[in-house]
Amino acid sequence: MTNDNTEISSQTIRFRAMILAISVGGLLMTVKFVAYYLTDSTAILSDALESIINVVASGFALYSIYVSNQPPDPSHPYGHGKIEYFSVGFEGALIILAAVVILYKAIPAFFYPRMLAQLGLGIFLLLGTSAVNLALGLFLIRTGGRTRSMPLEADGKHLLTDVYTSVGVVGGLVLVKLTGWQGWDPLAACAVAINIIFTGWRLVKESFGRLMDEADPELLGRIVDILNKNRRSDWIDIHQLRTRHYGNKVHLDFHLVVPRSFGLPEAHVEAEEIEMMILNTLDEVAEVIVHVDPCEDPLCERCLQAQCQDRSQAGTTTVKSWRVEEVVMKR
Repeated sequence: MTNDNTEISSQTIRFRAMILAISVGGLLMTVKFVAYYLTDSTAILSDALESIINVVASGFALYSIYVSNQPPDPSHPYGHGKIEYFSVGFEGALIILAAVVILYKAIPAFFYPRMLAQLGLGIFLLLGTSAVNLALGLFLIRTGGRTRSMPLEADGKHLLTDVYTSVGVVGGLVLVKLTGWQGWDPLAACAVAINIIFTGWRLVKESFGRLMDEADPELLGRIVDILNKNRRSDWIDIHQLRTRHYGNKVHLDFHLVVPRSFGLPEAHVEAEEIEMMILNTLDEVAEVIVHVDPCEDPLCERCLQAQCQDRSQAGTTTVKSWRVEEVVMKR
């Protein structure tokens, strides 16, 4: 069973947010290259190079959001949402590439230092871009969380990393201005590169996890809580609970064990009621499939049915709550 209450407004919000990110990112990139031209600072160049990554990654993220909103088709029965995870991995890889380029530019500057000019103006420009990036990054993270868009959240986190980068660069330039030692400039650039390598790796790792359908303990816990709170005596056991993320949607399925005496229509109604209950309770737009299994003798000791003609051993009157580590396993 599926929940088709996909909000068109949330799609519009995602598109507008990403278009804003691209537009503002392009403007800030231009400002940073102007600052580099004025100061000849390797650290500012490193910051400007990372801004190129921001714009390119935002462009691919916009495309991924467009593709992910396309409806399922015979070739993609689960929809196109997983392209959002490719977008996040792509952004992470670009960040790592930018770090390599920054190190390539910064390390020689230790041995061949250059005199920097107009540091005051360069610092002012960077502080201005940092303030804008901070506001935009927080906006993208908040919007991405509200619309469940992984590319938006990843882009927002990247922009916050860009803020830390710019602050580090400003710190290096201030030290150059105070001490007169030009080595602070390439040192700040190297620190920037090392910092964004970790950011890039985290994004790549997160992307791989979603592409490989890595378990989501937090979501599994919420599903089990829903089942425990609404448990009925006819629900003898559940097992093989699985979830799969695809974009801002979640597919989940599990096996429900019901009394052997249940007929097919009765079991089908039970499954549909559970599916609707989960869809109406979960925040995520989700597809739910419940596989109904007849009970077997080993499960009698877990059965809450007071009367059962098929019972081979005593049941129980004590409700034992299901736990995630148990219900994800096969029987």
